[in-house]
Amino acid sequence: MSSTDPAGHKPATDDEAPKPESLLDRLKALVGIRAGSLRSDLAEVLAEDTMKAEFSPAERAMLQNILTLEKQRIGDLMVPRADIVAVQQSVELGHLLRTFERAAHSRLVVFNDTLDDPTGMVHIRDLVAYLINRARIDPEAKPKRRKALPADLDLKTIDLSESLADAKLIRPILFVPESMPAIDLLVKMQATRIHLALVVDEYGGTDGVVSMEDIVEQVVGDIEDEHDDEAAMISAQADGSFVADARASLDEAAEKIGPAFSAGEESEDVDTLGGLLVTLAGRVPGRGEIIAGPGEFEIEVLDADPRRVKRLRVNKRPQEPQKRKRANDDGGATGQSKSPDTQAAASGKAKF
Repeated sequence: MSSTDPAGHKPATDDEAPKPESLLDRLKALVGIRAGSLRSDLAEVLAEDTMKAEFSPAERAMLQNILTLEKQRIGDLMVPRADIVAVQQSVELGHLLRTFERAAHSRLVVFNDTLDDPTGMVHIRDLVAYLINRARIDPEAKPKRRKALPADLDLKTIDLSESLADAKLIRPILFVPESMPAIDLLVKMQATRIHLALVVDEYGGTDGVVSMEDIVEQVVGDIEDEHDDEAAMISAQADGSFVADARASLDEAAEKIGPAFSAGEESEDVDTLGGLLVTLAGRVPGRGEIIAGPGEFEIEVLDADPRRVKRLRVNKRPQEPQKRKRANDDGGATGQSKSPDTQAAASGKAKF
């Protein structure tokens, strides 16, 4: 027999006992999310006008970017191989300093013979610390000078001809495929404390490089510091043309130049102006070449090397001058009468 309470009710079993609501269930109930895909429901809720009072535009944008980060692949974020700034492991420290200055990066990829044979990366902080340790002097061990060295550093003791490999400043780097989800690489970078990864193909060749900053920018937007170049990727010129970086996207080009600049079928396999130009030409065009572009536009190569186009100009194709009909001397062929000045000139008489 089953036992009953004094009121005659059967006690609830463990299976029948009400389960406490989780924090996620309460959150879903708070924002009115229905049963189904939590990700899609959150995206719909963030798109509703009622959420504008709850979140600022920046907060909503970041939340939406977080929801779409799962679909992002490393191949979509990476810096392509042609744009990688790298140094050989045998590079002298003096040249390494110059490279850091020009690149304005804190980390550089290091390779052995070619970029397909990477050995790691070098960080600017490690280089500065190494040079300071080499320049540091012991004021008690050295004889007193007439003028003390600032910060007890003697820069003359630094050998800038020493190689990067001999200085032992090369750190490990991550290797990832293009298909790896961006969120997975972010977690891996946090776990390994290595913030730079080389993107490799199925044969082990280097396709590109991606940093933690590249992934974080997918959530918070572009992060620019005081060293970033603020020059626009596409800029309008006084003559009506547009000078553009070849890395500018086709979407940005259509927005800046106008809807008439539509790449059509050629844009299915490329994303940038440089890629479009190479597709149209069937090769990498050289500096000074002019290639017929979409619609009434033509594209002039301003800067290029044997591997890629760097800078270009988009201009409207000049219209061919219309052929003018020649009139007979007496104007009868065109049905028009000559003016007195024309008649005087035809008869050899000058009119004053």
